[in-house]
Amino acid sequence: MHSDEIRKRFLEFFEKRGHAIIPSASLVPENDPSVLFNTAGMQPLVPYLLGQKHPAGTRIADIQKCVRTGDLDDIGDNRHFSFFEMMGNWSLGDYFKEDAIKWSYEFLTSTEEGLGLNPKQLYITVFEGDENAPEDTESRKIWEALGIPSDRIYALPAEDNWWSPGDNGPCGPCSEMFYDVTGTVGDLSKEGFIDAVKKENVIEIWNDVFMEYEKKEGKVIGKLSQRNVDTGAGLERITAVMQGKKTAYDTDLFENVMNALRNNASVKDERILRIIADHLRTSFFLIADGVIPGNTGQGYVLRRLIRRMVRFMEKIGLGDSTVTSLGIEIVKPYTREPVMYPNLVLNSGNIAQVIKKEEEKFKETLKNGIKEFEKGTDPFILATTYGFPIELTEELAREKGQKIDREDFEKKMAEHQKLSRTASAGMFKGGLANTNEQTVKLHTAHHLLLSALQDVLGKGVKQRGSNITEERLRIDFSFDRKMTDEEKKKVEEIVNSNIARDLKVVRREMSKEEAEKIGAEMEFGAKYADVVSVYFIEDEHGNHISKEFCGGPHVEHTGVLGKFKIQKEEASSQGVRRIKAILE
Repeated sequence: MHSDEIRKRFLEFFEKRGHAIIPSASLVPENDPSVLFNTAGMQPLVPYLLGQKHPAGTRIADIQKCVRTGDLDDIGDNRHFSFFEMMGNWSLGDYFKEDAIKWSYEFLTSTEEGLGLNPKQLYITVFEGDENAPEDTESRKIWEALGIPSDRIYALPAEDNWWSPGDNGPCGPCSEMFYDVTGTVGDLSKEGFIDAVKKENVIEIWNDVFMEYEKKEGKVIGKLSQRNVDTGAGLERITAVMQGKKTAYDTDLFENVMNALRNNASVKDERILRIIADHLRTSFFLIADGVIPGNTGQGYVLRRLIRRMVRFMEKIGLGDSTVTSLGIEIVKPYTREPVMYPNLVLNSGNIAQVIKKEEEKFKETLKNGIKEFEKGTDPFILATTYGFPIELTEELAREKGQKIDREDFEKKMAEHQKLSRTASAGMFKGGLANTNEQTVKLHTAHHLLLSALQDVLGKGVKQRGSNITEERLRIDFSFDRKMTDEEKKKVEEIVNSNIARDLKVVRREMSKEEAEKIGAEMEFGAKYADVVSVYFIEDEHGNHISKEFCGGPHVEHTGVLGKFKIQKEEASSQGVRRIKAILE
């Protein structure tokens, strides 16, 4: 059964049973600052699970996009994915255990409306009870009434059969369904069942959570105002079972991209191919929901996924493989009618470009960072000077049987960030009016202007002050006479030539001493911290057109700046001239 058919059957089954079908929420939570992404189907529905009325009613079904990146090291095995789709049906103070269990069973085993799985290959778990709630004998009885033998129903502790989104929120006992994917396991003792799950001969395919409790700061504080049902079945798992595959990486959800990777990789490492496919798929979905690579929050997770993927691609000889062609294969399974995720399909070309740009940027970092890692450079220097993520340093170290002192790294980073904040506060004083797009462009043009002034008037020219608004930039610089028209024209030509060359703008953090040693420009009289941010404008060969102490922000490539034009050149004070310029 194709993944599209599974989705369709699931939604139709519950629609027939009075459930309103709602679309997936974005991967980025709307009103929940406690998490970076929606990690479970219930997350976007928390207010309604706590008692707020849902506009669609008390019975809902959906297929929710989810991202979990807490266990990236497990990606590549048979069961873990950083992005997955969770099929769920919900009762918000409506039906409870009996209907939830009955419908789960019917959908799994019905050949007409459901998946047609063999009930003789099912195993069930229920909550064994603890200080928060008693043993769930009610669920056990419901399963037995449906024909599941009592010796195939196992009572397990809270770590297995109590579901909670974290330290706060609705929670409760759950009953899980497992399936014998070999068709040969037969009757099992409790220990035998646990062992069969570990061996992946028996796998979890569905979870019914009975939410009647509330947790605050890690403690169950009592019952909710209404009893809810939250069920979840991972589409990837179900698809693997339905297609007789050991893992979803071999199903129609991944087969296009996996085949493309296998055909092009010079080293056939299945685990690495799976990691690349997983990270690329997750990156596509995150960008489709508005996330862009960055240094904090959701953007940092995306950047880490892309960079991890790029490193693995290089490792198996896929360095020149284009993200665009692999992206087409990633998106293919989602293009069939009815299209579930139109923003993914419609924007796939732009999404691929975002990833490609991040890939190119990282390849430079990777080349320099690995060289430095091999030399034994401190992880802190790798991160701050070379932009090399600590997670990547740790991975490289693990591969070599080494261990990184994470505590030492965090301590240095905390100190560094403190110094950086102090430095930035000083650098922005009297500089930028704001950080909108045009101001940022003018700020980058300001760097090109100082460099051009030094080319035309001599290296003795130094910045004495600056002010940048949305309309224009202003630079005060040391020079003892009025500039000629020819000199102004020459400066304009140099700046516009460097804009047309679409030069890279790169930020590197380094010690103040190192920045002074390489001749980075600094504003006269400004105070700088021991660790500084230096912006380089450089060509494809790494030649520096400009290098300045600066807190940013800047554009990433000069090609976006437009046409540079000097409006006015005048005296500012004794031995100091002033230029006002614009970008057209």
